[in-house]
Amino acid sequence: MQNADYKILLVDDETDVLEFIGYNLKKEGFRVYTANSGNKAIEIAREIYPHLILLDVMMPDMDGIETCEEIRKLEIGENPMVAFLTARGEDYSQIAGFSAGGDDYITKPIKPKVLISRVKALLKRTSQKEDKLAENKDAENNIIRHGDLKIDKERYMVIHEGSEISLPRKEFDLLALLVSKPDKVFSRDEIYSKVWGEDIVVGDRTIDVHIRKLREKIGDQYFQTIKGVGYKFISK
Repeated sequence: MQNADYKILLVDDETDVLEFIGYNLKKEGFRVYTANSGNKAIEIAREIYPHLILLDVMMPDMDGIETCEEIRKLEIGENPMVAFLTARGEDYSQIAGFSAGGDDYITKPIKPKVLISRVKALLKRTSQKEDKLAENKDAENNIIRHGDLKIDKERYMVIHEGSEISLPRKEFDLLALLVSKPDKVFSRDEIYSKVWGEDIVVGDRTIDVHIRKLREKIGDQYFQTIKGVGYKFISK
């Protein structure tokens, strides 16, 4: 994801802090939203599903710790990262922040470049978490993705560059096997065993013929022959 894809909610009761930090975040291309109270932060979080919340601790009415606890009760996406941004650096304050569900504790004043680096590190963790969740969801749905290639094992469907490709059963099984582990060399014996089964006798050229057909339908650049060994799907 690019910086412009990330939504950051900045929460502080001091206007000058909102303006200063907000300016530096926007300069980096982030989509920045601001709130001057905990209640307002919860309201905005419900609307925008932020990727990251920078949350001041010392605020009137509802402080940052309480705000974080309430935000963690909301169903907003896959839960945003929350970093406390505060002048309080005591150990007990940090422990309270992490116990409330915070992911980081940033003590101010902090130089803009340092803050931006901390923000990017947190968003990287967000991106990795989303990727992992997507992978898990695909695994549950028997879907294999690689670049512009999508294989739905449950529906025996192949989508390549947005178009559906019809494949016979064995071609589909062979493709799914190779794409399941890009760059792994599958031996001919392994392919025979997993695609055709050990009890089925097929000709020596059977795999070669199926690979040739896959190259014609999907692209020669995806498949590599390892002489004397087998085949592999090439990751880009």
